[in-house]
Amino acid sequence: MAENKIYDLIIIGGGPAGLTAGIYATRGRLDTILLDKLNPGGTVATTEWIENYPGFPEGIVGAELMKKMEEQARKFGLQVIPTKEVLAVDFKNKIKTIKVDDGEYKAKSIIIATGTEPKKLNIPGEDKFRGRGVSYCATCDGPFFKDKDIAVIGAGNSGIQEGLYLLRFVKSETVVEFLPHMTAEKILQERALKEQRMKFYLNHMATSINGETKVESITIKDRQSEEEKTIPVQGVFIWVGLIPMTGFLKGQVELDKWGFIVAGDDTKTSAPGVFAAGDARQKILQQITTAVGDGATAAFMAERYLEESSAG
Repeated sequence: MAENKIYDLIIIGGGPAGLTAGIYATRGRLDTILLDKLNPGGTVATTEWIENYPGFPEGIVGAELMKKMEEQARKFGLQVIPTKEVLAVDFKNKIKTIKVDDGEYKAKSIIIATGTEPKKLNIPGEDKFRGRGVSYCATCDGPFFKDKDIAVIGAGNSGIQEGLYLLRFVKSETVVEFLPHMTAEKILQERALKEQRMKFYLNHMATSINGETKVESITIKDRQSEEEKTIPVQGVFIWVGLIPMTGFLKGQVELDKWGFIVAGDDTKTSAPGVFAAGDARQKILQQITTAVGDGATAAFMAERYLEESSAG
């Protein structure tokens, strides 16, 4: 950490949006660093298979895609500083301050690309068995459930896509969806419905995860009849939505009622010189493709902001 150094731009978050912003910013010759509380890659790095990112007709492993993005960003000179969790920020002055556990960084402009984290069910047994049968990551934990019966909570894109991946390990899957229908892309639904080892409970909700020292069953309830059913499983994988990682921003930029950053397609936030990119930004579609678009736009807008500031 260079004492009293003021960067042109600090990017917070190393997923697709942050790395793309880094590529564009360093090519624009902005003195830029990227802070990430983990190694770069974000949630995408834990996704087993990606088929809807252009340029890879056969699909690509999420970790491989993010490795390529990081290599490209570093090629143009982006300095990536991992394991730097942002604890607080001060955007009220022209020079912005980012506080981390061992000091602070300063910059003339900021891009927030912190992404999201999995939403919890908040039902009995979820916290008790997290890491001991309850998981939010198929790639991380799938191999531990070889020949086991599991439950998958959520039939959106993530739930169905990761559920299909889990079939290479598990014996059977019980898919529980709160809505009366699946919300995953049609092509994913078609694949899932062909799988004899996947059983679907639509219009149902999980009410508890049960067991003594490990997961032994899950209790679900029919939302129409209110009938409850307990199904023996040894694991529960949960994909019921995402929460933006923006808690450190309260009082600094405008957030919506769910915590997403309010910023238009130009990525401008309510704080001058601060831009938002990727899934943490309030928008219609949260995908890798929209994240990289945001990252490019945010870097362009940051460069324009710096030019206008220096001219002024």
